[in-house]
Amino acid sequence: MSSIQRRLSLGLIGTLLFVGLVLAQTSLWLFDLGLRRYLTQGLQSEAELLLGSLVRGPSGLQLDEQRLNPAHQQPYSGRYFIIQLDDHPWRSRSLWDSELAMPAQVGLAPGLLKGPGGQELLAWRGDYRRFGRQVRIVVAQDYTPVLESFRRIQWTGMALGVVGLSLILALQRITVRRALRPLEEVRQQIAQLQQGQRSELDQRVPHELEPLVAQINHLLAHTEGTLMRSRNALGNLGHALKTPLAVLMSLTERDEIRAMPELRARLRDQLEQIEQRLGRELGRARMAGEALPGAHFDCAAELPSLLATLTMVHGSGLDLVWQAPEGLRLPWDREDLLELLGNLLDNACKWADSKVSLTISAEKEGYSLCVDDDGPGIAEGKREEVLSRGTRLDEQVAGHGLGLGIVRDIVDAWGGRMSLLDSPLGGLRVRVDLSPRSPAGKPA
Repeated sequence: MSSIQRRLSLGLIGTLLFVGLVLAQTSLWLFDLGLRRYLTQGLQSEAELLLGSLVRGPSGLQLDEQRLNPAHQQPYSGRYFIIQLDDHPWRSRSLWDSELAMPAQVGLAPGLLKGPGGQELLAWRGDYRRFGRQVRIVVAQDYTPVLESFRRIQWTGMALGVVGLSLILALQRITVRRALRPLEEVRQQIAQLQQGQRSELDQRVPHELEPLVAQINHLLAHTEGTLMRSRNALGNLGHALKTPLAVLMSLTERDEIRAMPELRARLRDQLEQIEQRLGRELGRARMAGEALPGAHFDCAAELPSLLATLTMVHGSGLDLVWQAPEGLRLPWDREDLLELLGNLLDNACKWADSKVSLTISAEKEGYSLCVDDDGPGIAEGKREEVLSRGTRLDEQVAGHGLGLGIVRDIVDAWGGRMSLLDSPLGGLRVRVDLSPRSPAGKPA
């Protein structure tokens, strides 16, 4: 769809051209009509003077050339006449050897007549009686200079019109941009919502935008309330199910169950799978209601405490470092990013020999999160298996495959991409690429 600016410009150009052409042609037509009427009066007076030049002579009526306009004596002067008395005509010398057509009716000829040298003639005819005889007089004046003046006026007007139209379009573009500037400000505020820099749109907007901004703010408040109720319900469900699972796990420690080791092992295995599956599915369901505008993760505020907690869990002998651009804020929910990074770092700590590194960087299409360790790594042929099934490659170190599976669920829900690579530290690198916009239009 074309832009509003282009549509307004095209509409303005069409309107101005139509109105301008109509006004210009109407003005020229009215001016031409008035000028012809004015010249007609002169032609009529000239015909009457010619009528007075007809005098009696020795051989009857004759034309007294002393009374004629000198222009009638000069060839192709632009002033012409024909006097027709019965079958005897007098022609002005200015016609030379050219002919002048006789208008079909008395008065001003309806159109211009062809004159000598390509001249356009304005002609007037009058029928009179002189000394009892019928006299027909046609006088004509060259109208070509007037037509040329009209053409010059048209070209000049067209040039001025183009200049004026260009100026109007430039002013219109400036006016439209200034009028649409509040929409650009609203767009920037929506981007700030996505980045977690604000929780609602500024209501100080032009009157025309107030209903739109109010509706968006209402939608944000409604979404926030719905999300909070959904999360509370999910949390209550999780707590409600944890207690029965804990009771069932404790029952496997009873002497009656211990007496049947095969049954006990099967029960514990099934209960563990239920607990793991429940945790993953609750996480996926919570992700479906994710991405509340205004949520964000401040790297400088959150990462030090997260790494300090992991250091306490895994021992001070492990070197945990992180790196991120100063002031970086990720446009996703704090709790979910803590869960994602916590799982990645916890897995890396379990397998690392001495060092774990977290690097967060801003890319062209979004953000990149890389967790490196100096452990044994994972063979390239088994990496996809770990991601897809949550397989543990070392049953003595619990949680490696499960943690990556939880991370993959979160990344998939956000529309991101997760990959396992060789780490510069010698172990495994887990890289997560996230885009600020998911396919559904939400923050990834």
